[in-house]
Amino acid sequence: RQPGSAFKPFVYLAAMESGVRPDSRRNDAPIKIGKWAPRNYGDKYYGQVSVSTALAKSLNSVAVQLARDVGPAAIVEAAWRMGIESNLEPNLSIALGTSEVTPLELTAAYVPFANGGYRPQVHFVKRVTTAKGEVLYEHRSSTGPRVVRADVVGMMNAMMAETVSEGTARKAAFGWPAAGKTGTSQQSRD
Repeated sequence: RQPGSAFKPFVYLAAMESGVRPDSRRNDAPIKIGKWAPRNYGDKYYGQVSVSTALAKSLNSVAVQLARDVGPAAIVEAAWRMGIESNLEPNLSIALGTSEVTPLELTAAYVPFANGGYRPQVHFVKRVTTAKGEVLYEHRSSTGPRVVRADVVGMMNAMMAETVSEGTARKAAFGWPAAGKTGTSQQSRD
């Protein structure tokens, strides 16, 4: 499935790794690249905004600007490093989540944001036992490799917390600290 804006954290991750900071400013305004003119939801633009606000409000024009600045290849590399395994098209529309991924790999790729920057070992079976309770197999958890620096994870989590507290995920706030990103595609059917 196309992840839509749920893919934007990988765009912002690549930008953070290239030196952009949450308080860096971008002009949220209509943008045209060749014949392509990506638009914000509802054609609403905010002018000068922080990168953090742009992620919280899921502003397409800023995501595309960041993708143009860091290059689609850097975004693909960041997404693969985090846990995406699907083939990703290295073009500017990747900023809007146009390359298809599975729900499992998208979920796995968010884990490093939650655990301090380590890629998880994805597994489906935790334990297999006989009817009498004898353990035939048990998955041994281990820490995967660090895939993101701690300072970058901190910046990303602060921005994604703003998405929950003030941005597009306000309705997902549940009373204690949380971070995340919304994403829809196919005219909000996915």
